[in-house]
Amino acid sequence: MEVLTQSLLSIVIPLYNEADNVVLLTRKIHESLEGYRYQIIYVDDFSTDGTREAINAMNDPQVHLVCLKKNYGQSLALAAGIDYAEGEYIITMDGDLQNDPADIPMMLPHVLDGTCDVVTGIRQKRKDSLVKKIPSKIANFLVRRATKLDIKDNGCALKVFTRVIAKDLNLYGEMHRFITLLAFLEGAQIKQVPVRHHARNAGVSKYGLERVFKVIADLMLLLFIRKYFQRPIHLFGIFGVLLILLGLAINAYLLLVKFGFGQDIGTRPLLIFGMMFILGGIQLFTIGIVMELLIRTYYESQSKRPYRVKKVVVGGKPS
Repeated sequence: MEVLTQSLLSIVIPLYNEADNVVLLTRKIHESLEGYRYQIIYVDDFSTDGTREAINAMNDPQVHLVCLKKNYGQSLALAAGIDYAEGEYIITMDGDLQNDPADIPMMLPHVLDGTCDVVTGIRQKRKDSLVKKIPSKIANFLVRRATKLDIKDNGCALKVFTRVIAKDLNLYGEMHRFITLLAFLEGAQIKQVPVRHHARNAGVSKYGLERVFKVIADLMLLLFIRKYFQRPIHLFGIFGVLLILLGLAINAYLLLVKFGFGQDIGTRPLLIFGMMFILGGIQLFTIGIVMELLIRTYYESQSKRPYRVKKVVVGGKPS
């Protein structure tokens, strides 16, 4: 316990229009982590309701405010906070007070003893509407079926990461929904623990039914990345070669019909299909080669971040 209380913790919290929650959330974090060394990193995703003013008014030296230049979404806001974090352990949670900071001390020892790299919460007695529960259940089911990760609650934002794993996460788009899966794909050992869940304290939820389709699309992209990101030619190239072979087989058959049996093939739809398969196969194979070159470029030029920070404020004063 003494080693843990001496380690610096970074609590990363993305915010968008949470002016009515930040003061109470800050107080609850202070109460829950008394005796620990920690920094609270609020990442303001271009709020329009006075969230930044409410944070600065606290003049709390343990509160760091990272202001983004525009609204980038939760994934990039989370990425900005993780990049800024200095702690040996990085904790993520939502800013709507549905996660309980009092669960953090219970989660921390699991990463300290070295048995896991990520501790993620399983929300007990969720206080969410069906609009939020349905996409979450779909995501949990798809992840379990499509991967070897038996995750019970992908949507729980309360997580504890070792610094190494958190800094290696490549968040973009809306991949925060699958942050545990991303860590797993990086080789992290995952532990799940039950945590409390509360109804939203103030403000409105930013989720709708369209999230169901986003969840499915994002998961399909993740599965592609997992299997073919480093070798896309294995996907596009194989399909391309199969189409080319199918097209050649069709055309070989038609040539046999024409020259072997003297039949007219110029008006046969099969001739068009044969040519389409060959051209489509060449296109797919070419796409695979182009993607191979893009992947090489990606790995050689990752220094640029997909977000822009406007300013950083520590304890109410510009840093």
